[in-house]
Amino acid sequence: MLKVARDGRFLQSNHPPREFVSDTADWKQKYRESVRDMEAGEKSWRQIEHALRRLVGRLCAAGMGVNPQLDSELQSLAAANRRNAPAEELESLAGSLTNAIVAVDAVSPVGVTPSMRWDFTCAAVLGVLRSLKESRAEDAVVEQLMAQLSVAATDAALATIVTQGADLIHARFEASSQERLKSAAVLSEVTARLGELTLYLSETGLANRASFDDTTALDSGVMAHVRDLSAEVNAATDLAELQSLVGRRLESVTRQMSDFREREEARRKEQAGRNARMHERIANLEREAQDLYRELDHEKHGARLDPLTGLANRRSFDERFAREIGGHAADDAPVVLLIWDIDDFKSINDQYGHRAGDRVLQTVASCLVSGLSVEDFIARIGGEEFVVLTSGREAGAALEIANELRSAVESLRFHFRGTPVRVTVSCGVTGLKNGDSAETAFDRADAALYRAKHEGKNRCIAA
Repeated sequence: MLKVARDGRFLQSNHPPREFVSDTADWKQKYRESVRDMEAGEKSWRQIEHALRRLVGRLCAAGMGVNPQLDSELQSLAAANRRNAPAEELESLAGSLTNAIVAVDAVSPVGVTPSMRWDFTCAAVLGVLRSLKESRAEDAVVEQLMAQLSVAATDAALATIVTQGADLIHARFEASSQERLKSAAVLSEVTARLGELTLYLSETGLANRASFDDTTALDSGVMAHVRDLSAEVNAATDLAELQSLVGRRLESVTRQMSDFREREEARRKEQAGRNARMHERIANLEREAQDLYRELDHEKHGARLDPLTGLANRRSFDERFAREIGGHAADDAPVVLLIWDIDDFKSINDQYGHRAGDRVLQTVASCLVSGLSVEDFIARIGGEEFVVLTSGREAGAALEIANELRSAVESLRFHFRGTPVRVTVSCGVTGLKNGDSAETAFDRADAALYRAKHEGKNRCIAA
């Protein structure tokens, strides 16, 4: 914008428009938020990898001493796992271990003693499979592995299940990597468009500078004419000569002003064109960003809810459980964890189809919710498994409520294809203890659920 100072000199502002500065700040903020989301996703996968490596180490320790022929293979696998060996080396060692187990099992079946060690090993593998199933509730491959695990009787069978589970983890990690690459491509596009905005502001600044320089030159020229005219007027001896001098000087000043206006108009049109193009680019980018933001917001919201039952999912449970453990450590208020599992759910799917299974899951979820208070937290963490967190109740009171809910589920009436079907649930209960981590408390409740299953199902057992 052209301004006139008090002394008559022309001034030019070269500050960029405030709206573009605001747009740049907004996009920088969105860019940083996207980078933080990517870093959080990578951190989550690192945590999963760390948990799986701990599991491999525990399984190796559990298998030591079973058979001398297997000890060297287990030691090699444990050593590679401790030094964070790459996936290719671990897969090679796992394959070698599988071959050794098969060879030993062909001569003399390997029986793991005591039996509780086998049970806890199976429970640990089942926990990994449940974590895999959480992200894809209807994953048929994971369901098949869980079914195989329920009837596995030898180390060879268990090793095959673990190997296939590792393959699934690798495949999902690769899929996550592809998603990160897509996100990186989006960020790259945003960066490129921010570069366009920066270039636009730079060009605008140069144009403003050129206008300012031109205005300064005009001001200097006009002032020079005024000084020369003043000197000539003082030296003039008659009126005709004075009129001629003034006329020539005014004509020169008028010519300079006209040239300046033409150049200023050309700059104005060029700037208006740049403004129109940049506004269009910003409007398009804003629409694309809003679409992407809505999609991400929908995914974030959906990522915390189970689409079938409408309950919270495993991710929401993990976040809530971490908060409850932190609160328990701070004020020692009683917190109880209940893990539920629908008995013989696989047979319902096999006999009556997945649609019938979905109906059972939805009805059981509603039944459990109806028997809980609004302060209680319930989530479906995968397959036919649910969890409940209660605060302010001791384990004994929570066990009574669990038995009431178990009876309520047992009294539900299901009919499929004209045939009445009895549905029951089992539950493992544990209260949080001082020093508990999420893993230790969950394992304790899961072990209680495992005992409830082996002792006849349709029962609740406290750890």
